[in-house]
Amino acid sequence: MIQGIYTIKENKSIARDVYRMVLEGDTSPITAPGQFINIKLEGHFLRRPISICDYNDGELVIIYKVVGKGTEQMSQMTKGQALDCLVSLGNGFSVEKGGKSPLLVGGGVGVPPLYKLAKELIKQGAKPTAVLGFASAEDVFYEKELEALGVTVKVATADGSYGVKGFVTDLPMKGFSYCYACGPIPMLKAVSDHTDCSGQFSFEERMGCGFGACMGCSCKTKYGNKRICKDGPVLEKEEIIW
Repeated sequence: MIQGIYTIKENKSIARDVYRMVLEGDTSPITAPGQFINIKLEGHFLRRPISICDYNDGELVIIYKVVGKGTEQMSQMTKGQALDCLVSLGNGFSVEKGGKSPLLVGGGVGVPPLYKLAKELIKQGAKPTAVLGFASAEDVFYEKELEALGVTVKVATADGSYGVKGFVTDLPMKGFSYCYACGPIPMLKAVSDHTDCSGQFSFEERMGCGFGACMGCSCKTKYGNKRICKDGPVLEKEEIIW
């Protein structure tokens, strides 16, 4: 983890209340898809943890949803502005466990980290299938971007305005080599119940420090308490206590 200044290269709306921000800066601390950054915002005591969607040498992409004053402030930022960020936090996904036909499941803003994950899995010769869940057609994003990588993508919307009407678990979830999922806890639990393979689940949790010092995001697992920000956000399916 490093603390550094990152410059906004791009910040634009890609769906209802959802923005894609490209930052320029040191990406060398990032070691795995599924890690996150913690952004300091003027006038706010706590940093904002945002998962990393994609990264390369000197550039990283985050996707965030406006849900409060902090993210609203981010949505109004423009090219050239600087952000104080902690990069990179959390453990990320282990792509080595994916096998030949992994399933990627994302709900809302749980979708972004699956993009870099898909890239890495494809590099290993895997053929991922992505199942994405949104509230409505206005909320759908990154379907086309994942398809452009060669991922088979299926979408469910709660109101039926796009794709299959219902939730991610209303789409096929069995017969895959491994499962990677990111989203709200009720979705993760449902995915765990509906899949017949091992997997890794990335948890969304409110955080204080973001790097394991305050213990505010601790949760119980079968192997003791773990901090979502440091020991997670990715946990193994078999260790999770629902």
